[in-house]
Amino acid sequence: MDGDSVDAKPSQKGPDGLSGPTEMSQVDSKPPADAYQYNMNYPCIGQCVIINNKNFDKRTGMNIRNGTDVDAGNVFKVFSKLGYKAKVHNDLTVKDIKTLLYNVSKEDHSKSASFVCVLLSHGDEGVLYGTDGAVDLSQLTGLFRGDRCKSLVGKPKLFFIQACRGTDLDSGIEHDSVAEASSTERIPVEADFLYAYSTAPGYYSWRNTANGSWFIQSLCDRLHQFGRHLEIMQIMTRVNHKVALEFESSSNLPGYNAKKQIPCIVSMLTKELYFP
Repeated sequence: MDGDSVDAKPSQKGPDGLSGPTEMSQVDSKPPADAYQYNMNYPCIGQCVIINNKNFDKRTGMNIRNGTDVDAGNVFKVFSKLGYKAKVHNDLTVKDIKTLLYNVSKEDHSKSASFVCVLLSHGDEGVLYGTDGAVDLSQLTGLFRGDRCKSLVGKPKLFFIQACRGTDLDSGIEHDSVAEASSTERIPVEADFLYAYSTAPGYYSWRNTANGSWFIQSLCDRLHQFGRHLEIMQIMTRVNHKVALEFESSSNLPGYNAKKQIPCIVSMLTKELYFP
């Protein structure tokens, strides 16, 4: 008999607590014309929370992040121009970061169309650094899940993360150049998130001490150029293009010169997002 099943061992219990797979029917009703675009017609487009960590406790072994203030200023400017209520929070401890985002997640976002969070800090795979230590990124982003932040259910939640995700270096490779419905509905609690990482899993993320990080420079440039015209994934593809082709490291440290970088976009968005 045909039916939907979970990718789990037969002995494991299904989502309903019963052994074996569960069957679910698909809805064949035709969606309305605007079903594939987020509704941005709200009194406010939303908040943009910017966490900018530059100075770190010596016990962490983390160096000062020169250039990050340029990133924070550019992010504040570009998202403010898009209509967001942007605010920069500097040098937060792990407790400070958790408290800030928890409080924001508990606010009433019913009059907002979306939410943006920009994290500028040191990092490693799956973690971000406060000024005094590391915190799992999932603890921070999870605060805005559909079952924890009800007023943002069905709305886009965008996280832009400028941080290292490991210690691998990308040497690059040469190649030849070539030219909404009115009825209620159930949605996954992890839906409607966009995670835009500055680099691929396992890799360093580069930052210029004078001009800011490659990723944030490119993000702000592309949002400024295309933010009113293109869909968010089109914009992020152009960000990837700019970082990949227009930047290369210049370093006196052995093994660190002439390195490349590619951002990583992870989307759980269920609709197209156009900034109004």
